[in-house]
Amino acid sequence: IRNNIKVDDLGPVLSFVGKLGNPELSGVPLEEFRHRQALYRQAEIDAIRDIPVFVRKAQEIYGYPHFINDVAGSLCDLEENGSVELLVRHTLILYIKAADKYEEDELIRRAQKWPKPLYFRPAFLDEQIQAYLQEHQLQYAAQMEPDAFTSWVFPRLFHSRIPRYEAIAEPHGYTVTSRQVNGLRDEQDFLEMVEMAIAAG
Repeated sequence: IRNNIKVDDLGPVLSFVGKLGNPELSGVPLEEFRHRQALYRQAEIDAIRDIPVFVRKAQEIYGYPHFINDVAGSLCDLEENGSVELLVRHTLILYIKAADKYEEDELIRRAQKWPKPLYFRPAFLDEQIQAYLQEHQLQYAAQMEPDAFTSWVFPRLFHSRIPRYEAIAEPHGYTVTSRQVNGLRDEQDFLEMVEMAIAAG
């Protein structure tokens, strides 16, 4: 294993997770992909459980009064209540929602242009594999072109997650738009945005 994992470079992690599809095209076979997805899920849960420790370290070691946790987009698909409960206890949840259809389409376009490995709920994955095979007249997941499947499935994953994000944000957090976030210039802008989100309820 020659990869080195760095905070600002998740390439090795994404390389391990891989993309489902034809092994001859660098795809991961279905059963191995399921295994890696399960490991991916557990790693996300474990990372969330580490948050209280890192909050304390940020304060005690580095003197940082604030800690920003950029939680994985797969949070809503982990189907593990303890993760959300821990975030509620130790953080303020801020859901960044696409401002409009243009923003949604742009996000999807970027993801399709540069497909990357993703986490899928098992039931969702099974459903999408069957739909893809039928649509492309294939018989097995091993026949799928990895990047093609990843690009095809992303819009479906994106839209399936929106109500799940909202189900977390509405009772436990606050919502801001991607346009608001894109307009931030500094820490003061960020704090004012958070204050406005809290005031709006």
